[in-house]
Amino acid sequence: MSDDASLLSLAINLAQRAAAEIQGIRARGFQVQSKADRSLVTDADHASEALILAGLRQALPDCNVVAEEESAAGVIAPSRAEFWLIDPLDGTLEFSGGGNDFAVNIGLVRAGKPVLGVVALPASGSIYSGIVGVGAWFGQGNGDRIAISARLPPPEGLTVVTSRHHGDEARLGAFLANRTVASVVRFGSSLKFCSVAEGNADVYPRFGRTMEWDTCAPQAVVEAAGGTVESLGGGPLGYGKPGWDNPDFVCWGRRVHE
Repeated sequence: MSDDASLLSLAINLAQRAAAEIQGIRARGFQVQSKADRSLVTDADHASEALILAGLRQALPDCNVVAEEESAAGVIAPSRAEFWLIDPLDGTLEFSGGGNDFAVNIGLVRAGKPVLGVVALPASGSIYSGIVGVGAWFGQGNGDRIAISARLPPPEGLTVVTSRHHGDEARLGAFLANRTVASVVRFGSSLKFCSVAEGNADVYPRFGRTMEWDTCAPQAVVEAAGGTVESLGGGPLGYGKPGWDNPDFVCWGRRVHE
């Protein structure tokens, strides 16, 4: 299995299975713990990651994978030009608090750039997927999918998506100060990227810490849909950085560059 369409199908299948596992654990009940960085982790995070890692390593025995919970446990993946980035439960705070804005993110990087990604939303059964340079799609668990595309901002102004829990209101206000804004909508997890990718929003500025596994898969979907993700200074948001930390960034739909 080497072509990107086959790799995307593999990632979709694993994301759907992980989503079902997460929903099953939510129905049964789960334990919540704090990691060293004070972020939360649950039984569902670990079970989802174990399922995805086993599936990738069975199908692609030589693959290189960087996964959130393995990294938190000190497992350091060797440096390679191609590697997978896994966030088994993006939005643990939403999940543990009874919300629905949580996701499973599976992305593939080559030469520092996301090339394909899958974002599964367990609470709704929705799947966003994309191959950069080919296309992006939205689907449900029945396998049907439709093409999606980022949009140019409408005349009435930008629809802005921002975090439900990790916003920096002062910096957001400064970023939007000289722009025409129609509305500001708050989501958790990588659903913010997906809203831009499917043309329901125009920009997602992120101020504050994120990790590469948070952004790889949804960035691939956005870029496959015709949008861009760049650092606040304007350069590309690349991958394979020391410690896997991202800088502040902005996710745009289609736009006339300023």
